[in-house]
Amino acid sequence: MAYYLNNNVCYESYKYIAQMEFFVDKSEILEELFPVLNTENRFICITRPRRFGKTAAANLIASFFSRGYDSRELFSGLKIKKSPDFEEHINKHNVIFIDFSKTPYPCEDYNTYMSAIVKKLMKDLAEQYPQCGITETDTPWDALEMIRGKTGERFIFVMDEWDFVFHDNTFSGNDQFKFLRFLQNLLKSQAYVEMAYMTGILPIAKYSSGSPLNMFNEYTMADTGIARFSTCFGFTDREVMELYEKYSAKIENTRFTFQELKIWYDGYQTAEGESVYNPRSVNRALSENHLGTYWSSTGPYDEIFFYINHNLHEVKEDIVRMVAGEWIEVCIKNFTAETMELHSREDIFSAMLVYGMLTHKDGKIAIPNKELMLKYEEVLQRREMGYIAKLAKRSQEMLQATLCGDVRTMEDILSLAHDTEVPILNYNSEADLGALVNLIYLSARDNYRMEREDRAGKGFADFIFYSYDPCDTALILELKVDAAPETALEQIQEKKYALRFKDLIGDNKTSGKVFAVALTYDRSTKKHSCAVRELDICNLQ
Repeated sequence: MAYYLNNNVCYESYKYIAQMEFFVDKSEILEELFPVLNTENRFICITRPRRFGKTAAANLIASFFSRGYDSRELFSGLKIKKSPDFEEHINKHNVIFIDFSKTPYPCEDYNTYMSAIVKKLMKDLAEQYPQCGITETDTPWDALEMIRGKTGERFIFVMDEWDFVFHDNTFSGNDQFKFLRFLQNLLKSQAYVEMAYMTGILPIAKYSSGSPLNMFNEYTMADTGIARFSTCFGFTDREVMELYEKYSAKIENTRFTFQELKIWYDGYQTAEGESVYNPRSVNRALSENHLGTYWSSTGPYDEIFFYINHNLHEVKEDIVRMVAGEWIEVCIKNFTAETMELHSREDIFSAMLVYGMLTHKDGKIAIPNKELMLKYEEVLQRREMGYIAKLAKRSQEMLQATLCGDVRTMEDILSLAHDTEVPILNYNSEADLGALVNLIYLSARDNYRMEREDRAGKGFADFIFYSYDPCDTALILELKVDAAPETALEQIQEKKYALRFKDLIGDNKTSGKVFAVALTYDRSTKKHSCAVRELDICNLQ
């Protein structure tokens, strides 16, 4: 069996994926590729975060085009069968598929790594085209050009994990440069290239005439206006809804709603603004009947802190605000495989965006979903976060004091913010207090769904803590600057925020108590004041 040329590995891999219970048909990506074959636009690089379906798409593409096996039965049941170009292209092309993350053993240096790849490719070409007189001294590009000249045949290159040498510590910056030159020699301006499709996490490079791979059209996670390929990676709202319906029909005791699934794994979007979910996490949650951190537990997700730590002083305040649910303005840069140094706030957040750790819209960034939010909450409690970690670690004490009505302890913890001189909290607005609430109640997220500016009664409550256990106490928080705690409690009462829970009682979704909580700050005296009062929701009208 061949190593790279027209082997059946991709077919077997994609057939396995297509047989999964919660499979989503993404074969429409082929419709985008048919028109670029043998054109100037035949060089395509698509980059997405880990676990967003890049390898599945690469296997799909290779399986469809390759003449090395018959995949007609597999694709006849997919959307692409309706394409008028289906018959023209299925199993009609030579495909060279290389997964650059597959390393020889042992792999001690770049020469060992690349020699193994070249040796396998040359062996494939020599065996399948013996009439072309390929020798061991030929380069791959010389051999491929000889094949094209003598047989007229061309090749589709599908390259997965193209950026592996930029992630693995085995390779130096000079090795990375050599690798880019290898790809340049193999692909650029070569008549034997029918199409080159590459995928990975990192975009190739800044657009410039001097880039070794400037012939590629790139489609990245940071693209805001390009619709092409945007629905081919990740699951859309409609696709997840269909999967959820299949899940709920199969599982007798479903453990979460569609809305909860959305809160956990949604948060990204297409160029048209359509929701995009992390596909691996959705699939695992449905298969396991459990909401968990499936994506962020794979791969080195200490990368979140790695990037934050590069300029902790400059970005940690933004991280706190994003944990508080805010969108932060930032100028996104082209973070690429050739520009991996992080010198500024913009560099750090651009890198985190590429890795899927953040989402973006209209020039602002935010934490995408609950799955990643949990990871950021862990970061806030790390020792390196200094005063922020001190506040976060007292959050369990703050929650217990609130539930017990211990306002003295609550005020002491709030005052800790001043004792440590937290610069993020200028206390000029309720928004600053809101950021503080997310810190001092961080541990509450384990037992509560915390909603900010939540519609209730005759207005919007600053915070409502909905308990996951309907028998536990729920909380309505009102924040005030330069006002007495009693004023905040009166607002909760007058605007009847607690009506939100009366509805839930009717739906049998809560049977516990509801506390009104006031958190206030006096700018003249620099003091915090608190108050807690139980609400009578049964008699609300």
